[in-house]
Amino acid sequence: QVQLVESGGGLVQPGGSLRLSCATSGFTLEDYAVGWFRQAPGKEREGVSCHSGTGDTYYKDSVKGRFTISRDHAKNAVYLQMNSLKPEDTAVYYCATAFDSPMVSFSAYSWCQRGMDFWGKGTLVTVSS
Repeated sequence: QVQLVESGGGLVQPGGSLRLSCATSGFTLEDYAVGWFRQAPGKEREGVSCHSGTGDTYYKDSVKGRFTISRDHAKNAVYLQMNSLKPEDTAVYYCATAFDSPMVSFSAYSWCQRGMDFWGKGTLVTVSS
C-alpha cells in the first residue's frame, strides 16, 4: 500500500527557509516519479516541482532558483528545500507519486501538469511577518 506522509511545514517569515519532507512506503521509490504540489486558499492545486523516474526535473517559474526537489532512495524520502520564501508561497503542500513506466515515461513537466496517482495529506506552509 502506497503511503506518503509530509512534514516540515509551519510559519516562517518572508525571506526565510523551510525543508519539507515526504516519508514514503509501500513501493520502490526509484521506479516512481515524485512531485510537490500546492493549493492556496481559493485557488486550484498547482505543480510546484516534479522529478521523473528518468531524472528529469521541473520547477514552476515562480519558484525557480528558490526551491530544490530531491529524493533519497536509501531513506525512502522526498524533500523540497524552500528558500527566500514569499507570502505568495503560502499554501498546503502535497507530496505525490506515480509509477513511471520505462515504456511510457512522461517528462517532469508533464507529471506536474497531469498530476499523480498517490497523494499525501499535505502540510501547511504559511509565510507571513
